[in-house]
Amino acid sequence: MYGTEFFAILKAIHIIFMVSYFAGIFYIIRLFIYHKDALDGGLDKDQILSKQFIMMESRLWNIIIVPAGLLMALSGLLMLSLNWSFFSAQIWMKVKLLFVFFLLVYHIFCWKLLKLSALNQINLSSTQLRMYNEIPTLILFVVVFAVILKNYFVTHWYWLLVSFIGMGAVIMLAVKWVNRNRK
Repeated sequence: MYGTEFFAILKAIHIIFMVSYFAGIFYIIRLFIYHKDALDGGLDKDQILSKQFIMMESRLWNIIIVPAGLLMALSGLLMLSLNWSFFSAQIWMKVKLLFVFFLLVYHIFCWKLLKLSALNQINLSSTQLRMYNEIPTLILFVVVFAVILKNYFVTHWYWLLVSFIGMGAVIMLAVKWVNRNRK
């Protein structure tokens, strides 16, 4: 079972935990936004909400995000190690790994926000948090498109780069527009 079936099972595990990880990483910033809004309210009920948000953020981080991230990383590293000579020569894999590194940096950023949130010291505005919430969306776009359109990364990399930059600009403008109308 060590052949292609084993690799397919690893890939399925990788995808399942990638979906779980991203669900958590998308939601953690949303909880920080709600927590920040509760802190800015200043009412007694907002202190009760703040305690609830701290508990929810902690559980999401420790029960979903970290375990799913570890299993996603372990299955991905195992797939890489089983076929390193092939993957290391692929441009699309280098792009994917670069953005996985950016995801790791974002993960550390969220972990630091979690520590600040536990102290009720979120130092970013609600709008800034909404902007940060879009970063994993952009990372997910690049990683998925790199894997699906792997053959185009050799010949059409510049169009893909322009498309990703354009997608990022559209997402950021949409966040700005929604926040302008929210106020």
